[in-house]
Amino acid sequence: MLFIALAKFKTKLSKEIVSQNMKDIEEDTKGQVRYLNIYWTLGRYDTVVLFEAPDEKVAMNVVLKRMDRMDIETLVAVPADENHPSGPV
Repeated sequence: MLFIALAKFKTKLSKEIVSQNMKDIEEDTKGQVRYLNIYWTLGRYDTVVLFEAPDEKVAMNVVLKRMDRMDIETLVAVPADENHPSGPV
């Protein structure tokens, strides 16, 4: 399954926070999670992450381990070309 995570850091970004996030990403990829893209953004969110996980439970665990330092909104993403009634868009 494909997920989009929209995250806002709760405190000012520091080397320690970035380091912890990198450790979490490394740990996630040893399991069932595959990161497709990670973007720094301007505006409402600080980062947008596109990742694959086998199900919602695994995706939720990805988010829960970061809740102490980020507010995260997670969306299930469904490719439009797979679900359009008349075929690919």
